[in-house]
Amino acid sequence: MGDLKEPLLRRKPASAMNLREMSHHPSSSGHLPSGRLPFQGIDVSGLKKRGQSIRSWIRVDTSGNSGVIEVDKFTMMRRCDLPARDLRLLDPLFVYPSTILGREKAIVVNLEQVRCIITADEVLLLNSLDSYVLHYVVELQRRLKMTGVSDAWPSDESVTSRRRGSRSFDTASPDYLPFEFKALEVALEAACTFLDSQAFELEVEAYPLLDELTSKISTLNLERVRRLKSRLVALTRRVQKVRDEIEQLMDDDGDMAEMYLTEKKRRMEMSSYGHQSLIGYKSNDFAQSISAPTSPASSPPSSRKLEKIESMASSRHGSVRSSESGTGSIEELEMLLEAYFVVIDSTLNKLTSLKEYIEDTEDFINIQLDNVRNQLIQFELLLTTATFVVAIFGVVAGVFGMNFPIKLFDDEGAFKWVLIITGVSGAVIFCSFLWFFKYKRLMPL
Repeated sequence: MGDLKEPLLRRKPASAMNLREMSHHPSSSGHLPSGRLPFQGIDVSGLKKRGQSIRSWIRVDTSGNSGVIEVDKFTMMRRCDLPARDLRLLDPLFVYPSTILGREKAIVVNLEQVRCIITADEVLLLNSLDSYVLHYVVELQRRLKMTGVSDAWPSDESVTSRRRGSRSFDTASPDYLPFEFKALEVALEAACTFLDSQAFELEVEAYPLLDELTSKISTLNLERVRRLKSRLVALTRRVQKVRDEIEQLMDDDGDMAEMYLTEKKRRMEMSSYGHQSLIGYKSNDFAQSISAPTSPASSPPSSRKLEKIESMASSRHGSVRSSESGTGSIEELEMLLEAYFVVIDSTLNKLTSLKEYIEDTEDFINIQLDNVRNQLIQFELLLTTATFVVAIFGVVAGVFGMNFPIKLFDDEGAFKWVLIITGVSGAVIFCSFLWFFKYKRLMPL
């Protein structure tokens, strides 16, 4: 029996025995014994590799050429100068509401199925087999190849002439939009089109179902309307989020100016070029001063003052031009956002109208049910009144059924008169109740 008990008894694991020994006999150093690693049950390296995994991205440049690149998360963060929280918005494992973020060197777009990073030179999307993502890539390539790279941004003269002229929508042609605005426009168009198509499908399904429900109230129709209303609430929430995001961008000039990546890149290149030219000019001037030294009196102070005034005027002129171009770009982006704000607001109005129609149908059904309930109550009232009248006959029968002798029992026509008097009394009482119900308007008689 001792041999049979040994396999049935659970042996203590070595880790538990080690922990118990450590608790009773702590070591002098306070560390774990050699050969044992902390957090032995947690795969920390696997979690780190999962966060640093290499992913496929679809890259579309300014010429409309596309390709697939494979980079990890940290490389993408350094490439686009983005924090990790912005890249989480693009992760398909997480569900985030629609967001458009303008950063220093990129625009992070999370609009329904379209999740991408837009820079001044390229668009990066997670490589997905979703039809909307592929449609976005194809449409962006078509527009980029149709307009060309040379028309990505107009010159300062064209901006000034357009600002002096009329501000109609014709001036904000897509040919004058920079690359990042074209990519953003395609993303907005894809999101608005997707939401509008879902709203249209919901309308096509909802209106016949609601009309059928008004004519025939059944459990099946009520269940279908309940599911339809759940889908409507979810879709309305998504459309409302996109609308609020566009409206928030339109209300903040700083966010719109931050999204102007091409202009910021051009200014950075001009400043770096001017800095390099200034260093070269100083080096040449230093070489000339060494080869041919001159006295301080040879350079009159008037010429130096003139050079200083010219440099101040040129810097002021450059700052004015940059501010004017920034204002113009904000106006162009604002008109672009306003156009799609109208589209998404129209979709939201459709869903709001559908929701109101559902609420009106529910009110109509409740009215119908209340009417039926009132009819049942009226019928129950009539039955109660009739039961009360019939109960009178039972009382008379009970009185005359008692076992005691009276002279009325000896009369042969007494039974007939009892029935007549009882029936007339019951009819009078019933008519009195009906008149009372009509007088109090409790029943439409």
